[in-house]
Amino acid sequence: MLEVTDLHAAYGNTPVLHGVNLAAGSDRFLGIIGRNGAGKTTTLRCIVGLMAPTRGDVRLAGETILTRPTHRIARSGVAYVPENRGVFPSLTVLESLMLAARAPEGGGDAVGAWTLDKVFGVFPRLAERRANRGDALSGGEQQMLAIGRALLSNPRLLILDEPTEGLAPRIVGEIRDVLRALRGGGLTIVIVDQNLQTVFDLADHVVVISRGSVVAEGASSAVRSDKALLNHYLGV
Repeated sequence: MLEVTDLHAAYGNTPVLHGVNLAAGSDRFLGIIGRNGAGKTTTLRCIVGLMAPTRGDVRLAGETILTRPTHRIARSGVAYVPENRGVFPSLTVLESLMLAARAPEGGGDAVGAWTLDKVFGVFPRLAERRANRGDALSGGEQQMLAIGRALLSNPRLLILDEPTEGLAPRIVGEIRDVLRALRGGGLTIVIVDQNLQTVFDLADHVVVISRGSVVAEGASSAVRSDKALLNHYLGV
C-alpha cells in the first residue's frame, strides 16, 4: 500500500533525511521509532505532501503521489493525524466530524465504511461532547476527535504522529485499544510514537530511524527484544 524509496529532504540548506526507505503492505501496521529530531515527523510530512522532498519517491498502491498537492493525496485515501491534533477550536465535535466525512471507494454502502454512528460507537465520549467546541475538549478528547475525523474520511492509509503524547495513562490505554481494534480491518496504518510500548504492542513491523536514515527494521517482536539496538539508538 505504501512505498517510500530513497527519500531525501532538507530544511533550507540543512539536510534532514538521507535516503529513507520503508514500506507498509495492505492491512498492515507499521511503527516508526527513533529519538527526537531523528526525522520521523519529516518523513510523515513528505508522505502526505506537507513538505517537498529533494529526492526520492512515495507510492500509494503502486502510484506515485509525490508531486500531488496535499488535498489530492488526502482524496487518494490518505488520512493524517498530526502531532498537534489539528483540532478546529471554534467548531463543535459534530461539525468537525461532518466536515471530514467522505464516502469510501465503492460508495457509502461499502462494507466496513466508517460512519458517524460507528465513530461514536468507538468513541462514546465524542457522542456525549458532540455539541462542545474543540477548544473546550481535554487533550484526550481532542485526540479522539482527531482520530475519529481521520477515520470518517474512510482512508486506505492512516498515518498517526505521536497519538499518545501528553495523555494520561488511562487515555493512552483507550487510544491503544481503538488502534488495536483497527487491525485486520483492511486499513494500512503507520504510527510514530515515543511510547515504545504502544508501538511494539500494535505494529507488525518496526523501522528505526536515526539522523535521517533507517538504521534497523524488522518484526516488532524482534526489534523489541534487541536491547542493544534500542539502547544504542533510543537510549532505553
